[in-house]
Amino acid sequence: MREPTPHSALRQLDALVGEWDMWALGHDVGPVRVEFAWLEGGAFLVQRADVGPETSLPAEWGAHAPFPTVTLTGYDETSGDFTTLYADGRGVARVYRTTVHDGVWKQWRTAPGFHQRFTATFREGGDTIQGGWERSGDGELWMPDFDVTYTRVGTS
Repeated sequence: MREPTPHSALRQLDALVGEWDMWALGHDVGPVRVEFAWLEGGAFLVQRADVGPETSLPAEWGAHAPFPTVTLTGYDETSGDFTTLYADGRGVARVYRTTVHDGVWKQWRTAPGFHQRFTATFREGGDTIQGGWERSGDGELWMPDFDVTYTRVGTS
């Protein structure tokens, strides 16, 4: 079976491709191994994240830790938008809008009672990503959730 031809706009996501160690700052979580890789000949970008033997998780996370997580990002040529589907080890499933443009990676969702947004900047030649998640109950008043740092450990 032949693979689909990826839309050229997907190349905007190339900066994410590879293996990363992620730390959730303020929660003492990390390193979490994260891998971004192309699927179906580059038509979709998959992200997988999971804890390893060296990962520190705070005791209060207990059974509520989201790992493993997986996302799948694709492109809609009609709207020009990226959509990311998220699922995790708790059975949580969410849909985010996504952009990667001029060294800034953003994700956001609007959902009744639990809006989220993420903004991060590529640094050190693209080998470090620093950013943070925010949350809101109403989409108007935002509060910090947690900061993250990704450090590239390999390329795929």
